[in-house]
Amino acid sequence: MSIPHDRVVIFDTTLRDGEQCPGASMTLEEKLQVADLLDTMGVDVIEAGFPIASNGDFESVAEIARRTKRAVIAGLARAIPADIARAGEAVKFAQRPRIHTFVSTSPIHLEHQMRKTQDQVIDIIAGTVAQARNLVADVEWSAMDATRTPIDYLQRCVETAVKAGATTINLPDTVGYATPSEYEAMFRQVRAYILDRVPNGEQIIFSAHCHDDLGLAVANSLAALAGGARQIECTINGLGERAGNAALEEVVMAIRTRGDVLPYATGIEATMLTRASKLVSAVTSFPVQYNKAIVGRNAFAHESGIHQDGMLKNNTTYEIMTPDSVGVSKTSLVMGKHSGRAAFRDKLKALGYELGENALNDAFSRFKELADRKKVVYDEDIEALVDHEIAAAHDRMKLVSLSVIAGSHGPQRATMKMKVDGVVITEECEGNGPVDAVFNCIQAIVPHAAKLALYQVHAVTEGTDAQAEVSVRLEDGDKAVNGRGSDPDTLVASAQAYIIALNKLATKRGSLNAQAQPAAE
Repeated sequence: MSIPHDRVVIFDTTLRDGEQCPGASMTLEEKLQVADLLDTMGVDVIEAGFPIASNGDFESVAEIARRTKRAVIAGLARAIPADIARAGEAVKFAQRPRIHTFVSTSPIHLEHQMRKTQDQVIDIIAGTVAQARNLVADVEWSAMDATRTPIDYLQRCVETAVKAGATTINLPDTVGYATPSEYEAMFRQVRAYILDRVPNGEQIIFSAHCHDDLGLAVANSLAALAGGARQIECTINGLGERAGNAALEEVVMAIRTRGDVLPYATGIEATMLTRASKLVSAVTSFPVQYNKAIVGRNAFAHESGIHQDGMLKNNTTYEIMTPDSVGVSKTSLVMGKHSGRAAFRDKLKALGYELGENALNDAFSRFKELADRKKVVYDEDIEALVDHEIAAAHDRMKLVSLSVIAGSHGPQRATMKMKVDGVVITEECEGNGPVDAVFNCIQAIVPHAAKLALYQVHAVTEGTDAQAEVSVRLEDGDKAVNGRGSDPDTLVASAQAYIIALNKLATKRGSLNAQAQPAAE
């Protein structure tokens, strides 16, 4: 990949490193939606998955490779011949395939994880990078735990990888340990070494991959640019292992906003950042924190009297970028119960949604129901509604109806109808509160051993008729899944969220323990 000196390649690993975040796994359909949006918004490289990890991961990488129109599609592989062969099989369908292979280089990893000598690792690098280069022309090599690797040994490893055929060299801060000055210096030293010793070394693209354990992932990524890196690996919403990765939206807008000190450019259509954030949040059921930079709910909100006064006089007093520059629309009040299907379709298009006819019809029906229950319907209401429809489109279990008796004297009781694999089941249960009663109904209808690890409620918009958005996390052994539901009724939203999570868990397990019995007429 040949790029201008000031061009920064954006490498998105939401579908690989992001999905490794506990509870953030996505279905094939959800991965395809995310990949399509990433490609449309201008991401240069999409790391679609880890093909050797499972048949599902292989199939998702292969399908993304088949249908992606513009971006390079990368498959991750350990420095193991079987991994590299599997990655090559998955990405071969792409118009622009890449194999991304990695091996540990730090003393602590070599001693405790790899149990290899430095010379043995050098041999592994030479052999596996050459294998990858025989399969594809675009090979990325990563030195896992580069920031805790002695610089002289790191330079040897990089030289070996380049001479074996690597075209991109990634020096990741795997454990989020580095500071910006250290990270910049590492890139400067390694890159100078390669330019001095390798013919055409200036054609090698150096890449930064930073984790946020100390809250420095974005700062380190930008510092790497000063050290000569021209690719940044990041994820939507900063999703990823432990504290996450560098957030794509923050990297892109830092470069765009501070061109005076960051004289670079990306190919990202920034107005799609908020849409991408909402989609990834919806399919993973990971809420975006309110004060998250760029895409958080409060990113362009001003409550302080001093701030409001300044904004009324000139918005540049307290805003360094405009809401519309990242795709944040002004809250709209024009949609209501009298709005027609054509207006609804146009509104969805303006919000960044493209739905098929069946999905559109389902979403429109729910919109009409919502409009009858709310005085005004905000853009955020519509987004929450459609995100729920997308998440529930292929569910085996669906909520049919729910009624709850609650109050200060108890006992709280819920009566629920669910459709499980096409069969309607009715159950009535008591609980220690109305939410507990609702969840007990679901447990009775679909027996399972999963534990409720998270239950979170927030309002989508303001007012007493605001939709509630509920997030639920279920854990079953080493598996964790998330579900999100939205409805003006908090209990209905709670049931939806729990059922969506249970659907994901059932997909992972491959079976249900539900003993479905038809409802009595």
